[in-house]
Amino acid sequence: MSEHRQLLVVDDDHAVTSLLRRGFSYEGYAVRTAADGEEALRLASERLPGLVVLDLMMPGLDGFELCRRLRSADADLPILILTARDETADEVAGLDAGADDYVTKPFTFDVLNARIRSLLRRTHGNESEHDPLALRYLDLRMDMGGRVAYRGERRVDLTSTEFNLLRLLLQNAQQVLSKEQILERVWGYDFGGDANIVEVYVRTLRLKLEAHGEPRLIQTVRGAGYVLREA
Repeated sequence: MSEHRQLLVVDDDHAVTSLLRRGFSYEGYAVRTAADGEEALRLASERLPGLVVLDLMMPGLDGFELCRRLRSADADLPILILTARDETADEVAGLDAGADDYVTKPFTFDVLNARIRSLLRRTHGNESEHDPLALRYLDLRMDMGGRVAYRGERRVDLTSTEFNLLRLLLQNAQQVLSKEQILERVWGYDFGGDANIVEVYVRTLRLKLEAHGEPRLIQTVRGAGYVLREA
């Protein structure tokens, strides 16, 4: 997928990172999360995100210093501060540290999503908003607007859950995802049903994606999980 649609969310509140990961994944972004500034710097050094959403109040390296270091590493990296600190002085300090935008908690996801779209437009142009086929791997691609997949030129109709599962695999192509990770990010961390549901949906996806004899792309890694890659 386009690197511009890869978000890094930094917050020590698991409820916030879980909410944003699920919400932005549904919007077609690849989302990584970090619970503190040091972890965020490590993730950013491994793969620079297209945009960073960060909290100010975190243990160890706080958001102000994290923002300064990220800005020092990349002058063009879009950074949005999401914080409960709503004093004008804090907002000024955050913007002076290098942030491009400042949103206070409590917030609504729709407004935050719109602010991020606006920030990405200003930084990267319209690519992030108008590339409906941004998710692709080899001959497999997904139409985010139509919520269907294509294997080459063949259309593959998907249920809502199949779509969300395949999108997760595409967003993490060539990375092994455990059954627990898939359950949390597709069905929700509080899912109380049968964990074997992942195997069921992987099987149905394979049947649809390989219906015309196409080579398998969803691989089982014994004892570890599933991965989207060539055999």
